[in-house]
Amino acid sequence: MNKIVKNDQVVVIAGKDKGRQGNVTERLSNGKLIIQGINIAKKHQKGNPNAGIPGGIVEKEMAVDASNVMLVNPATGKGDRVGFKILEDGKKVRYFKSDGEIVGA
Repeated sequence: MNKIVKNDQVVVIAGKDKGRQGNVTERLSNGKLIIQGINIAKKHQKGNPNAGIPGGIVEKEMAVDASNVMLVNPATGKGDRVGFKILEDGKKVRYFKSDGEIVGA
């Protein structure tokens, strides 16, 4: 189980987009995340008429390392550390370290 998963609301804590929030759209296998609207780069793309892809300069969301983001606690609206605990029924869940609330509950 990962501390940050797809569709989590996160805040960037380091880098050029520090302080901005977004949703995780994809988690890559190398420990990096694609976050909606964060770390935008301009890519020069060659067109492909057969596939219907236009050429030109396109904006693309680049990966951000998972260590540079924190999960947003909905109670406070700020970034919070996340831990794991096992409930009485044996289920493993994520929880916010500041207030002990279960993530997504």
